[in-house]
Amino acid sequence: MAKFDKADLERRMKGAVESLRSDLSGLRTGRANTALLDPITVTVYGANTPLNQVATVSAPEPRMLTVQVWDKSNIGPVEKAIRSAGLGLNPINDGNTLRLPIPDLTEERRKELAKLASQYSEKAKIAIRNVRRDGMDALKADENKKEISEDDRKRLETELQKLTDEQIKAADEVTAQKEKEILGK
Repeated sequence: MAKFDKADLERRMKGAVESLRSDLSGLRTGRANTALLDPITVTVYGANTPLNQVATVSAPEPRMLTVQVWDKSNIGPVEKAIRSAGLGLNPINDGNTLRLPIPDLTEERRKELAKLASQYSEKAKIAIRNVRRDGMDALKADENKKEISEDDRKRLETELQKLTDEQIKAADEVTAQKEKEILGK
C-alpha cells in the first residue's frame, strides 16, 4: 500500500473536477461556444486530427460559430466531421469559411442536457470519493506499520475529509453554473 501523500490526493481530486469542467464544456447551451467543437476530429492527410489543428474556430456572434479552415482542400472533410458529430449543427459552406448557426434548444432538450450535466457531476463526485477512500486506506496502513500515530491518522483523516468536501463543493458549483446556462435562467 502506498504511503499517504496529501499533495497527490489533492491533485487527483482537482483532476476529477477539471475533467468535469471539460465534459461540461462540450454540452450545448444554445449560445455559441468554441469549446463545443473541441471533441471533433477530422480525417485529413490520412490521419484523424483534432479540428482545432486544421482550422480556427471563433464565435463572432452569440448564436454563430465560424470555422476558418487553413487548407481549403480540407473544407469538405471538416464539414462532414461537423455534420456527423451528433451536435445537431448544420454547417453553411461559403467556399472559404464554414458558418455554424446555433439552433435554439427545445425545452425538452434543455432538460436532457441538464440531466446529463448532473450525471457528469455524479461521476466526478464518485471519483473524488474514491480518491478519499484511497487516502483513508493509506492512512490506516501507515498507522498499522507504526509510521504514524493514531492522533496523526485522525488529524490527517479530518484534513482529507475537508479536502474532499471542498472538491465536491467545487464540482457542485461548476455543475450548477452549467445547468443555469443550459436552462437559460
